[in-house]
Amino acid sequence: MEVELKENERIDDLELKGLKIIQNKEGFCFGIDSVLLSDFVKNIKNNSLVLDLGTGTGIIPILLCGKTNLKKVIGVEVQEKIAEMAKRSIKLNNLEDRFQVINENILNLNKIYKKQTFDVVVTNPPYKKKNSGIINENHEKLISRHEIEADLADFIKVSKDLLKDKGEFYMVHRPERLVDILSIMRKEKLEPKVLRMVYSNKNKEPKLVLIKGIKNAKPFLKVEKNLYIYDENGNYTDEILEIYNKK
Repeated sequence: MEVELKENERIDDLELKGLKIIQNKEGFCFGIDSVLLSDFVKNIKNNSLVLDLGTGTGIIPILLCGKTNLKKVIGVEVQEKIAEMAKRSIKLNNLEDRFQVINENILNLNKIYKKQTFDVVVTNPPYKKKNSGIINENHEKLISRHEIEADLADFIKVSKDLLKDKGEFYMVHRPERLVDILSIMRKEKLEPKVLRMVYSNKNKEPKLVLIKGIKNAKPFLKVEKNLYIYDENGNYTDEILEIYNKK
């Protein structure tokens, strides 16, 4: 399927079942956090209805379509230009029957979907609080990285409302927000069940945290072994190579 490419856009090969994605090199490109989250989520049940909050260019749903037997995934993206780019990636991969993008703020989803609609919710939300850290001049990156359109509590509450009972919630975030994440999840009845820290290497502090919660589950948290991106020689570890389908 041929699709139109706009200025500064390119097509990247995801090296998974022939899947590709359109990205804008001057805008926001997906990072390793989205790839790691898609791997963390890959054991979802067959025929699941999945919701991706803040889908960006659609990287997580595209990877999940390749890694799982999900029935359909809905990607929600507040930025019209980025949502349109994701829609072209859907056409590029002939995924129209499995992946749909809607250009909307997550806070308005209660007007579109009934409560308890989805089996799984995944999200790679903005990491930084509004007006914190270095403010990026690029408006698209600003919205992607800072809690301007919706904050952490919004992402978790919307996930709880739209998940079925015992539905699964998956998030990637920064370790410095971990206390906030766990406390909000428990308040919203998304019980934290699995946690995994991601490190650049064994000599660095953790840079990411992967979290799984289950709606209305009993308390019990499993902390998985650490995930290291690079080995002592600065090369990708075997586990990262496997996640990227290079091993």
